[in-house]
Amino acid sequence: MTGTAAIQTQVSPHGERPAPPLATPPAPAGVPVVDLDPFSDETLTDPYPLHEALREAGPVAWLPHYGVYAVARYDEVVHVLQNHEIFVSGRGVGLSDYQKEKPWRPPSLLLEADPPQHAQARKVATSVFNPKTMRQIREEFQDTANRMVDELFAEGSTVEIDGVAELAAAYPLSVFPDFIGLSESGRENLLPYGNMAFNAFGPQNHLYDRAMETGGQAAPWIVEQCVVGTPKPGRFGATLHEKAAEAGLDEDESARLLRSFLTAGVDTTVHGIGAALRELAENPEQWAALRQDPSKARAAFDETVRYVAPVQTFFRTVNEDTEVSGVHLPEGSKILMFLAAANRDPRHWKDPDTFDISRQASGHVGFGFGIHSCVGQIMARLEGECLLGALARKVASIEVVGEARLQLNNTLRGWDSLPLRLTAA
Repeated sequence: MTGTAAIQTQVSPHGERPAPPLATPPAPAGVPVVDLDPFSDETLTDPYPLHEALREAGPVAWLPHYGVYAVARYDEVVHVLQNHEIFVSGRGVGLSDYQKEKPWRPPSLLLEADPPQHAQARKVATSVFNPKTMRQIREEFQDTANRMVDELFAEGSTVEIDGVAELAAAYPLSVFPDFIGLSESGRENLLPYGNMAFNAFGPQNHLYDRAMETGGQAAPWIVEQCVVGTPKPGRFGATLHEKAAEAGLDEDESARLLRSFLTAGVDTTVHGIGAALRELAENPEQWAALRQDPSKARAAFDETVRYVAPVQTFFRTVNEDTEVSGVHLPEGSKILMFLAAANRDPRHWKDPDTFDISRQASGHVGFGFGIHSCVGQIMARLEGECLLGALARKVASIEVVGEARLQLNNTLRGWDSLPLRLTAA
C-alpha cells in the first residue's frame, strides 16, 4: 500500500490515541529522585526550577511521575545524543516505547528511525535540503521579510502588533509553504498538526487531548500534501519525491519523509522567532547591538535557541544495558533529555542565564546533536536571520506593551501571543 491510503489507515481525522503507558517501575537504588512533573502546567510555564534541581541532583536523575531517567547537564545530554546505537530513536522519541506500544502514527523516517533506515532517509533529505539550496532561496526569503516589515508601517511610524501572529508566525507561514510547494488553501493546518505531533511526545494529559482534537482535524490535509505528485513541480517537495524514488524509497516512505518537514518545519521556527522578539525587547542593549550591526541577526537567533530552547526535551530508549556517568541504565529504560537545561548548564556555559547575542552559542543542543540533529535547522536559521535582520534595519525600538501569553506544549516552549510596540527608525 502506498501514498495517502497507507498513512490514513493509521492517522484518524481526530488523531489516534496510543496505548496507555506501562506500569511505572520503582525508583532505582542510588539514583537521585526529583519528584517534580516535567509535563505539569506549572512546570511548563516555569521550567527553570526543575532544570536547576535536575542539574544539581546529579548527572542522572529519576522522575517518579513517569518512571524514566533524566539527564539535564550538558555533557550527559550530548553523550546520549551522540551514542545513537545505545540510545535509540526508532523505539520512539517520546514517552512511548514503540517496541511495546503501537505508534500513534507511522513513525518519522528521520526523527523516529535508526540506521540504516535513518541514514538512507537523511541522505535523500540532505541531497535537496542543504546550504546550497539555502543560498539559492536567500534573496527570495530576505525580500519577503523586508516587505513584511515595511508593510507594518504603512500607516505610521509607530505600530502595536501581536509579534507572534503578525511576525513570528506570519513569516514562516509565508515562505515555508511556498518553498515546499504546498497548495495555497489549507496552510492554516500546519501549526495545529505540528502542535499535535510535539504534544504526542509527552504523556496523555489534557494538552495531548486538546492537541489531538485540533491537530487530528488537520491531519488529512497534511497527508494529502505529502502524496507523490501533489507538491508543485520544481519546489522542494516534488524534488524530494524524485530523489527518494531514485534512492529506492516507495511512495509511502517518500510521503513519510516529506511529512517530517511539514511536522517540524514551522512550529519550532515560529517559537524561535517569537522568543527572539521577546528577548530583544526585554534586553534593549541587545537590540541596540543588533541595530548597530544587523549582520548579527543569525547570531541573535542562535543565542535565542540556546537561551530559550524552543524544543525543550526529547526522549531516547536504552537499547542495551549501559552506564551514564557511572549510573547503570537497563535495556528498555526511557531517558528524558532536557535540552533546555543543558543549554544553560553553568558547567559548560559562562553566565548561562544571560541573553547575549555576542556569545559564541555554537555547540548548543537546541537543534539536537549527532546523526539526529535537526535537518531543518539551516532553514530555521535562515528565516530567523532574514526577519531579525529586516527588523534591525527598519525598527529603532521594540517594546513589550502587554501580557505575553505562553502556548503550553509537552515538548515545545513558545509564545501564543506577544503584544509589541515597534517604532520605525
